[in-house]
Amino acid sequence: MAKTVRERRDDQAAYVLHAYPYRETSLIVETFTAEHGRVGLVARGAKRPRSEMRGLLQAFQPLALSWAGTGELKTLVKAEWRGGLPLPAGAALLCGFYLNELLLKLLAREDPHPALFVHYEDALHALTDEAAPGAQAVILRRFELRLLAELGYALSLTHEAGSGRPVDPRERYHYAFDRGPQPYAAEPGVRWPIVRGAALIALAEERYPDPETAAEAKRLMRLVLDHYLEERRIFSRRVVQDLQALDDERETS
Repeated sequence: MAKTVRERRDDQAAYVLHAYPYRETSLIVETFTAEHGRVGLVARGAKRPRSEMRGLLQAFQPLALSWAGTGELKTLVKAEWRGGLPLPAGAALLCGFYLNELLLKLLAREDPHPALFVHYEDALHALTDEAAPGAQAVILRRFELRLLAELGYALSLTHEAGSGRPVDPRERYHYAFDRGPQPYAAEPGVRWPIVRGAALIALAEERYPDPETAAEAKRLMRLVLDHYLEERRIFSRRVVQDLQALDDERETS
């Protein structure tokens, strides 16, 4: 009878996306790793007061993780702090949870995305450095675009689908999720989102010249992500929106 090989991975760069209780003293930890993508781990005894892992398995902290096992959930063997990243706070913290939720719901387990890991780490650093809601929105749009590209759903933003003509910032377009922008036609039965060329170009250039363009780009990205999420809700999105709306009210009052 063949003996099952117990796989082991040591000192893997990782971040915790989410952790929840498992039995009385353990946790199930969803992680995003540089070399192995999203990995689910069982942290046995991590809830015990004297556990070395108790204070380490927190979101947004750079970790080096070691695990073993062959099933869908591996066993966490060791966790060490890699250091070097301040914890985000306030609105930046909520934006970080939004990024985590996107990764949890769009990435398959153990599907490596090393470039996306770098983009995620860059986004966390940028969020801790930028306090203004407008700057945070730019960071979120950038990450959303890179996430979709990594998953094979890169958005076509600068040229019309079919004709290949450059997008005109003054025109309106239907955005077909699987093809890209098409000239707007006020015809019944067309269900694609309507967006101005200016918003498409802003997304491509990662520059948003006015609040209207930024809001339109945000709305399009929300619809595109919802399409690929297939009705799986992003709960942190609503909290981020409410907080940004509150900030806008304070600025205008």
